Amino acid sequence: MTHLAVFTLSLLGFAALALAMERHQEDLFKRPLPRRTTLALRSAGWAALLLALLAAVRAQGWSLGLVTLSGHTSLCAGLVSISLVVRQRLVG
Repeated sequence: MTHLAVFTLSLLGFAALALAMERHQEDLFKRPLPRRTTLALRSAGWAALLLALLAAVRAQGWSLGLVTLSGHTSLCAGLVSISLVVRQRLVG
């Protein structure tokens, strides 16, 4: 269950951070989002990653929890990145 929580929080965190970037906003929404929305997405992204860290460390301790977090964040960052590239190629 811990792995699912860490994976989900990491995926949400990186998706929010990607949506907070003006380049991806232009690609997805054809316009930049308001500054307040961008700041909210950035804050939510970092908060989700922090919660993922806390969940991993609480369940497995600092040593194994950080290793678990590293694996999940690497996978989720790659998934978000690849999904943005694939979407852009399908649309454009």
